[in-house]
Amino acid sequence: MDKPILGTNVLTQVGILVHDVEKAAQDYADFFGVEKPPIFQTGTLEEAQTRYMGEPTEARCKQAFFHVGPNVDIELIEPDHNPSTWRRDLDEKGEGFHHIAFVIDGMKAMNVKLEELGMPLLQKGEYPGGRYAYHDANHNLKLILELLENDKK
Repeated sequence: MDKPILGTNVLTQVGILVHDVEKAAQDYADFFGVEKPPIFQTGTLEEAQTRYMGEPTEARCKQAFFHVGPNVDIELIEPDHNPSTWRRDLDEKGEGFHHIAFVIDGMKAMNVKLEELGMPLLQKGEYPGGRYAYHDANHNLKLILELLENDKK
């Protein structure tokens, strides 16, 4: 049996696009019987160094996270109107599923590897303590794949 391509098979996140993260977070909180989580906003271009389709973008989003398993979060995402994979997919497909995410090591090498496997890089950026990358894995896996790499402590 071969080693997993990402070095792991442990899913860490399911991303869902929404028009109104405040409402969606309250709906999920009511469904799960928990308090509504705080709403976060991603960093500015200078902080996040966001690139979409290879170009810098001012894109930001509001996010809410629900811990639904020992290692799994549901991430609700309300994008702004700047170019991003979030905005494109919300405009084209509407609210709903956006991605699954895995925590990995070696982001640069993994981005190259996935592109070589026919999964082009859509968007990447930084967050406090790490970085992310979205790859178009629709041809192979029928979804967008997110990689998360956290800085070593």
